[in-house]
Amino acid sequence: MSTATLDTTEPAAPVRRRPPRQGRLLAIWTWLVIIWLLLPIAVMILFSFNDTKGRFNNTWQGFTFKWYGQLNAYPDLVGALLNSLTIALLTAVIAGALGTLIGLALGRYRFRGSGATNLVTFAAISAPEVVMGASLLSMFLSLNVPRGYLTILIAHVMFSVSFVTVTVRARVLTLDPALEEAARDLGASAVTTFRLVTLPMLFPAILAGGLLSFALSIDDYIITSFNSGSTITFPLWIWGSTRTGTPPQVNVLGTLIFVAGVLLALGNVLWARRRNR
Repeated sequence: MSTATLDTTEPAAPVRRRPPRQGRLLAIWTWLVIIWLLLPIAVMILFSFNDTKGRFNNTWQGFTFKWYGQLNAYPDLVGALLNSLTIALLTAVIAGALGTLIGLALGRYRFRGSGATNLVTFAAISAPEVVMGASLLSMFLSLNVPRGYLTILIAHVMFSVSFVTVTVRARVLTLDPALEEAARDLGASAVTTFRLVTLPMLFPAILAGGLLSFALSIDDYIITSFNSGSTITFPLWIWGSTRTGTPPQVNVLGTLIFVAGVLLALGNVLWARRRNR
């Protein structure tokens, strides 16, 4: 009578292979590039704590928190920051709405003029900012539109809508039309299908396009300088202050903006992970 033998040996643990030399060099190069990009931001954050005694915040003179409590020392700087924030928020909303509709149309339908629309969209992205700013200035002058807050907002929407369009169009091309067809087969109307099926699938791209529009708007200088008139934004104020001395409050506000952006990015990543789970 034969008896079966039971193999009790444990499977061998997977052997961890060291990455090849090219992979290690690529990782080192990547970290060097990241450090190089973050170095100016680190200097800005550091000098927001500089206990400077003069008008120029260029030399380290000591550590202090007092500038974070003296943000209102320059009311015009706070007003310029508020202008930049409100314009960026409005740009994100308006460009997000317009870019979503355009991207949805370009990604889903073929119509007369779709090729030209694609060409104009990518041309707006690749065009130098000085060309965009000068062309918008010529348009406002020819229409006798006074330059100010409204013209800045229009200009920012004009160059931001293309980025939203490209982002949403790329997402539309990857959607499964069977999901929308299944919703309509179950009795959902076109509006209900869009609200409950299409829009949730497009929302990550819409959010990414809106955040990109916000980031492009809040730090724009060239196009804004062409069309600002008497309205001052945060980048314009900083450029003007370099002639007489940039106060530490500029570094403080820049640090706060950077921290807010990092928190938004982390929140978006956590939300996406939770949604995928």
